[in-house]
Amino acid sequence: MLLSMTGFGRSVVPFENKRFTVEIKSLNSKQLDLSARVPAPYRDREIAMRNLIGGRLERGKVDLTIYVETLSGAETIAFNLPLMKAYKEQYKEMARELDLPEPQDWYNLLLRFPDTVKSDTLTHISEEEGNALMGAVGEAVEALMDYRATEGRKLSDFFGLRIANIRQLLNQVPQHEGERIERIRVRIADGLAKIPQAEIDKGRLEQEMIFYIEKLDITEEKQRLAQHLDYFIETLNLTTPGQGKKLGFIAQEMGREINTLGSKSNHAEMQKLVVKMKDELEQIKEQVLNVM
Repeated sequence: MLLSMTGFGRSVVPFENKRFTVEIKSLNSKQLDLSARVPAPYRDREIAMRNLIGGRLERGKVDLTIYVETLSGAETIAFNLPLMKAYKEQYKEMARELDLPEPQDWYNLLLRFPDTVKSDTLTHISEEEGNALMGAVGEAVEALMDYRATEGRKLSDFFGLRIANIRQLLNQVPQHEGERIERIRVRIADGLAKIPQAEIDKGRLEQEMIFYIEKLDITEEKQRLAQHLDYFIETLNLTTPGQGKKLGFIAQEMGREINTLGSKSNHAEMQKLVVKMKDELEQIKEQVLNVM
């Protein structure tokens, strides 16, 4: 089963006069990189949240955001007027000392300072409320995992098509090999014929041509590339997730064999096939970064 590292999960859980909304999104990353935005009264649960998320998501750049809404007008707020007055006096004194003009918009300025708005929200939460929040986080994580599984199925289909295309191109290579070898023989013979008064030992020439042609032989490269294609599909179909890094390594090995085919080909049609293989492989490499 293939899992993508890209995903999004959301849950909404009511608790008494409140409503928790938890959103989690993830992108590809080599390790787990978790950023959390948790309201102050619930930060004592942040470590537990991180452990829960890390245990399920394992890898990825993850953003956790928690919103807490108070329902039924149960929460009251008030401006902290004494504090706002102190801020204003300090601002005026600074303006006089530095010979600066006073601000034109006192409202926006003062509301930016910390603790200018008082709320009767409790700074301590009950065990039941904490458990409700953790439940909301768990639901969001599972929603994200479902999203990852859906994206993983799409990636699996994508990789299967790309591998099939490379295999089809590889199967077309043999039809050009006979012509390729003959062209090499003719080119060497023509080059020697242009050398005036050259004495040629035909036996030695044949040996050298065989040696040269053996250096350009691509049988092993074709076999290894075919094996890598099989191994990629075998890894893709594993029932346990976490194949991303292995698929990346296999793709690198496939690239080495395709590059060697290109360097040894000495044939225009074979080089066209190699270029098409490289195009398919680049698409694989780009998307394999998103695999768990």
